[in-house]
Amino acid sequence: MRAVRFHGIGKLTVEDIAPPTAPGAGDVHLKVLAAGICGSDLHNFKTGQWIAHLPVTPGHEFTAEVLAVGTGVTDFAPGDRVVADSRASCGACVQCQAGRPNLCLKLGYVGEVCDGGFAEEVVLPARGLLKVDAAVPPQVAALSEPLAVALHAIKRAEPVPGKSVLVAGAGPVGGLSCLLLKHLGFGPVLFAERNAARRALVEDVTGAIPVELDAVWIGQPFDCAIEATGVPVVLDKLIALAGAAARIALVGIPSGAASINAIAVVERELELKGCSAFRDELPEAVRLLQELEAPLVRLVEEPIGLDAVPEAYRRLISGGSERLKTIIRP
Repeated sequence: MRAVRFHGIGKLTVEDIAPPTAPGAGDVHLKVLAAGICGSDLHNFKTGQWIAHLPVTPGHEFTAEVLAVGTGVTDFAPGDRVVADSRASCGACVQCQAGRPNLCLKLGYVGEVCDGGFAEEVVLPARGLLKVDAAVPPQVAALSEPLAVALHAIKRAEPVPGKSVLVAGAGPVGGLSCLLLKHLGFGPVLFAERNAARRALVEDVTGAIPVELDAVWIGQPFDCAIEATGVPVVLDKLIALAGAAARIALVGIPSGAASINAIAVVERELELKGCSAFRDELPEAVRLLQELEAPLVRLVEEPIGLDAVPEAYRRLISGGSERLKTIIRP
């Protein structure tokens, strides 16, 4: 079968490899229908930071059809449509036992600690799968994981109905946060995005209001924001613009260490709240897929094949994307 393989920093190939063997006990053999390229995939390409072994097939945002199930699997049958939980948590540590698998002490991710969805087929544990309605287009179902990440960031930001929310960055998670905030009745929703085409798209699809990150455009100090860029200078601007007791949810992945204005954080009692993937939001994200199908279709690019993935990585790293998500159809 064809698969994308990561061999180390900057080394990504498309190869013919052996298909998975029959699923073992508790496992499910899947035919991948659609997969999304995530910013963390690009981060791994540039740094190799979270990769557990090489080579590995990337891809943790995907939807698939069940081909076969291993012994002991009773919740799934051939023909079922599913989405994958990206997290590979241990289930036994103090954080998992407390219901926080996203903070697992041994946390890894599909496509980093095991082969992922940038392939025609894959085998994963049944416990990491959720059923999805077959009526949902695959390119939409593949967005369930980043939708869950956006939902978690929104919950961490604790927006208040009737008060404005500021989203910095309208990439996949930032743009989906704008969509969800509007859909869930929060707002007005303000967002900042330097990519002109993406800015216009998110404004048109979600109804969020584009702004510049300065006091003139925002008008008054904000009390709730989502930082979805991972760029230190953007966080600096948010801290400068935040009102007293404001909450800033940090979901963007920085490329390195960042310094902050700790005096402003202390004196204004600002809350900087980290957001690690998602906790229990994936089922909620799956339920929202049909309600949000029309805008989600508009936010993704035309699907590409596996052979086009290396070039897509290079294009996305250079900032050459006008939509929120690149979808692979193996």
